[in-house]
Amino acid sequence: MSSRPSARRIVSVKPIPVPAPGRGVDLQVKVTAPWSGQKLPVIVFSHGNAWSLDGYAPLVDRWAAAGFVVVQPTHLDARRNAIGWDDPRFATIWRVRIADLHAVLDHLGDILAQAGLDTRVDRDRIAVVGHSWGAQTAGAVLGARVLDADGVPGEDFSHPAVSAGVLIAATGTGDTLTPFAAENLPFMRPDFSTMATPALVVAGGRDQSQLSTRGPEWFTDAYHLSPAPKSLLTIGEAEHTMGGIAGESVAETTDEDPARVAFLADAISAYLRAALGFDDAPWTALGSTAEDGDSTWRIAGK
Repeated sequence: MSSRPSARRIVSVKPIPVPAPGRGVDLQVKVTAPWSGQKLPVIVFSHGNAWSLDGYAPLVDRWAAAGFVVVQPTHLDARRNAIGWDDPRFATIWRVRIADLHAVLDHLGDILAQAGLDTRVDRDRIAVVGHSWGAQTAGAVLGARVLDADGVPGEDFSHPAVSAGVLIAATGTGDTLTPFAAENLPFMRPDFSTMATPALVVAGGRDQSQLSTRGPEWFTDAYHLSPAPKSLLTIGEAEHTMGGIAGESVAETTDEDPARVAFLADAISAYLRAALGFDDAPWTALGSTAEDGDSTWRIAGK
């Protein structure tokens, strides 16, 4: 897949307000879409910790150029909201994040109308995608649950409008959390056994989390511990930001690689086009390329 950006024109509209009573801070989204086209599929994207609707342009712009409408909410943990670890609201932000995605999905028609897209979207083809904490948030909408201190699964947060998803660097099981994570992030105890919605799990071969005592394989739990159908894309040289998916030259990126970011964006587009019933040829071709022995990435499926 080419690392050159598509020449297809895209447009973004922000901020668009979304009703979210009791949230304390207004919920706003950004919508990015192709300039032209009909029956466009939708991606609702959940950002990683501290980011906002203004991040992840290297992914979002490429998805829009590939024909997707991308809706990005700003979650409460965005830096602009200044809610730190010691803020009493932090303990429940994981729930608010999930509620944010539900609010976007429940008010999608109004959001699209405000962006001038309500007649151009296929509302039967909706996916959720998330990175890092956003991947856990998206996973809950796909059917994953959170275990309590006694190991009992919590409530079902799945949403019926979602047909597929992609989890990039998703939190693994919570039995190997570091002491800091166990104390401050107790919600990082996902149960993937109920995550039945079709999904692609993306993991970096060099993604060593400071929140777990395990290695990079921690980020493959969402694939191994969830029911089929699932796919796993492992990018051997990628670290947690996969080469810079949150933006160009951002502080968190330690493995800057624009070509890797472009590859990941295109691979996700190919997977979602197949999972949403458009065209499985690009995803099939990608799998065939992996089978031919490319050493930088591999695909598994079940």
